[in-house]
Amino acid sequence: MITRRACATLLAATMLSLPVAISPFLAAPAAAQWIVYDPTNYVQNVLSAARALEQINNQITSLQNEAQMLINQARNLASLPYSSLQRLQQSVQRTQQLLSQAQNIAFDVQQVDQAFQTTYGNASLSASDQQLVADARTRWQNTVGGLQDAMRVQATVVGNLDTNRAEMSALVGQSQGATGALQATQAGNQILALQAQQLADLTAVVAADGRARALADAERAAAAEQGREQRRRFLTPGTGYQPGSADMFPSGN
Repeated sequence: MITRRACATLLAATMLSLPVAISPFLAAPAAAQWIVYDPTNYVQNVLSAARALEQINNQITSLQNEAQMLINQARNLASLPYSSLQRLQQSVQRTQQLLSQAQNIAFDVQQVDQAFQTTYGNASLSASDQQLVADARTRWQNTVGGLQDAMRVQATVVGNLDTNRAEMSALVGQSQGATGALQATQAGNQILALQAQQLADLTAVVAADGRARALADAERAAAAEQGREQRRRFLTPGTGYQPGSADMFPSGN
């Protein structure tokens, strides 16, 4: 459609062209040269100019739309200027380091199997009383170490809560202020990474607490087995009392 500005432009151009068309009548009447004015041709020229102007306006509008589309695409492809990866990795590393420092019996299948074959196995009938006492003390130390390890992991996970809270607030703010689809997606991915880190902390706490409970239960089971062996030895008839000489008043120097 032809706008009002375009119609005004065409009207002005028409008015300016009229003196040029009429000027030969005023300038040279003696020459008897007549210029024929064709209204139909004039209207066609005006319509052609109007259509050309409309096409130009359409092209300008199309270019503006394409430019806006490119701007939107650039926003959608803009990367999120924030990353919580390093801080989340540091939290996970702290928890993993504590799990790797488990005392006595680590989180290792071979060590667990070896401990239950020796320290937590059946009480040896040939072991001396001193050995039985030493094994009982070792089991007690394992239980206490497991409880300490569990509390250290719990303390570390609680310490990570402040970092997680700050990261959650920052990531939610980045997600709400995202200018494009890529930034919103990256913010969402980092929020998922934060949740994965929290699940890792929870897994560590459950594992450490379960290990402490298992060591305590294993100690009680081994203590019951050792008690039966010691009771058997106490009830087993021995050689009885054997008289011998005793020096009540040893001679001094």
